[in-house]
Amino acid sequence: MTHVAFLLVPDVHLLDLAGPAQVFHTAADDLGFDYRITYVAERDEVPSAQGVPLRASVEWPELGPDDLIVVPGWRGMTRDGTGRLVPATLERLVAHHRDGGTVASVCAGADALGRVGLLDGRRCTTHHQLQDELARRYPKAAVVRDVLYVVDDRVVTSAGIASGIDLALHLIAVRHGPGVAARVAREMVVYARRNGDEQQSSAMLRHRAHLSEVVHRVQDLIDANFADRLSLAGLAAASGVSERTLTRVFGRATGTTPLRYQQLLRVERAEHLIGHGSTVEAAARAVGFQDARMLRRLRSRETP
Repeated sequence: MTHVAFLLVPDVHLLDLAGPAQVFHTAADDLGFDYRITYVAERDEVPSAQGVPLRASVEWPELGPDDLIVVPGWRGMTRDGTGRLVPATLERLVAHHRDGGTVASVCAGADALGRVGLLDGRRCTTHHQLQDELARRYPKAAVVRDVLYVVDDRVVTSAGIASGIDLALHLIAVRHGPGVAARVAREMVVYARRNGDEQQSSAMLRHRAHLSEVVHRVQDLIDANFADRLSLAGLAAASGVSERTLTRVFGRATGTTPLRYQQLLRVERAEHLIGHGSTVEAAARAVGFQDARMLRRLRSRETP
């Protein structure tokens, strides 16, 4: 049996906890894999950031090298007085890793790992809003920015919130193979299992922070049909404006053109397919390119 112990800190974010917990619960309860889940804390009732009180054990289970401790994130990492843990609790993290076990964090949970030196000399990540603070607090850590999760010597850190699901699916894949991880993802209705080096925000989300209804309508069309050949005239007609107006308002709202936006979606989807074993040629065809030449050209443009 593999024991998964979640360490709950006051004001824990529910999805930081529930996402990875559901992955291991699904693997055990629905697929029959031998996982036992325990919730531990320094007191038996822990308030969540969303207002739901959580029950936990104040007694730690016996853990071995095959077991996992997960520290979900909490609200207010950048505020003093949050995420407090007594030295004995923090020593549990160090001792478990020293004895060959794996320690993982979601979002602000990386701060607890940093306090006990588990991030020193290791690559790590956290939520994009907390990366600067994590790097400031722990200068010996190598903070990797804008990725979903990082694995370094049995220390696993993730970006936060929904990325905890990706982290847990990765751990399932390492232990049982990608087929089992895919079965868990399907049971959870997860659209795609993402690799750790994928960006924290998609191209779609990065270009949606505006208030133009016309542009949102056009983006909806492109999002749903990005692998198809879309003409500017057709997009303009569907949105009820002229081609010239569409180009102007789209650029003002997103900083790019409709064609460029479509290309970003295609490249992002192709990168996902390639990361999961597809050839460049097959990925190019799947996202709407006639061959791989254009995809290679666009990928080289996106590479810093």
